[in-house]
Amino acid sequence: MTQTSPETFIASRFTRGNRLFPTRIIVTPQHVVRVKPRLFGQTEESIAMGKVASVQISTGVFWSEIRIDSSGGSEPITSHGHRKADAQRIRDLIEEYQRA
Repeated sequence: MTQTSPETFIASRFTRGNRLFPTRIIVTPQHVVRVKPRLFGQTEESIAMGKVASVQISTGVFWSEIRIDSSGGSEPITSHGHRKADAQRIRDLIEEYQRA
């Protein structure tokens, strides 16, 4: 089995809430993680790949928002300020890993 390295997607600093500490979405074959850095530390939310129920992308003029829902009853992972291509790549990776 081929070992796949995680892919990281960083929100734009030009969007609200991301100026100093941009949000990162990390996609691995095992889970999806949203990392929000703070002045001291960071907040992480994750959903196991097998528990991802749906991925929704809302595209604006410049940036996209992505919402990843869980079938496990936990809160969805949401992140805004991503490029459209990055949001689509996140969705494609999740679908690919779920098929594997």
